[in-house]
Amino acid sequence: MDADPVAEDVTGAQPVGVAIVDDHPVVIDGVRAWLAGEPGLRVLATGDDPDVVLRAAPDAEVVLLDLRLHGRMVLDKLAELSAAGRRVVVYSEHTDPETMLAALDAGAVAFLAKHEGREHCVATVLAAANDRPYVPPALAGALVGDPRPDRPALSDKEREALLLWFQSMSKASVARRMRISEHTVKQYVDRARIKYTRAGRPAATKAALLARAIEDGLVRPEDIGIYRSQASADRPTP
Repeated sequence: MDADPVAEDVTGAQPVGVAIVDDHPVVIDGVRAWLAGEPGLRVLATGDDPDVVLRAAPDAEVVLLDLRLHGRMVLDKLAELSAAGRRVVVYSEHTDPETMLAALDAGAVAFLAKHEGREHCVATVLAAANDRPYVPPALAGALVGDPRPDRPALSDKEREALLLWFQSMSKASVARRMRISEHTVKQYVDRARIKYTRAGRPAATKAALLARAIEDGLVRPEDIGIYRSQASADRPTP
């Protein structure tokens, strides 16, 4: 396990701390090099044991986790880390839709395929650190247009609320955009969750709900981010 000192970027802002957990040193070295080129990110610790790595970097804001460690799928550890409040980005070569959704259902905030390059790795980690959704190509390709007989029927208002929420807006910003109350926005989101649960496809996290919506064609991957400028405009000023 390796640990790096924390430093500030040239603007004086504290970079986002990242912990990398993988059992292949060449992968760790490659990802560390990618993230080192981004001034807003700082790798705090690396290694092949999540517990050891996070003891060395307890303040890491994002954990980049290989889903298969030492020959075993670690969905249970992913769920444990997520339940403890960790923002976990799964980084894996297992990119079938079932595995992706299982990881998101276990609490991962994002899923990144190992064949995707630096641009998507950096974008995914930065989005995770800022609680923003990001849909890398592998996730989009695996999920989009998958016909499901158990696709829930969402109302136009439920879909609109979900789309705006996925596009990085807070529920308060969604309410202002839709000219409804924040409570009503929450009701739309909760109703969508209930419908997926009744269909036998629960989506407990925002990332999982986004994946379900993409999977069913209710939201297109390219729609995510369209209203980012509007979301910024809607953000309350200090």
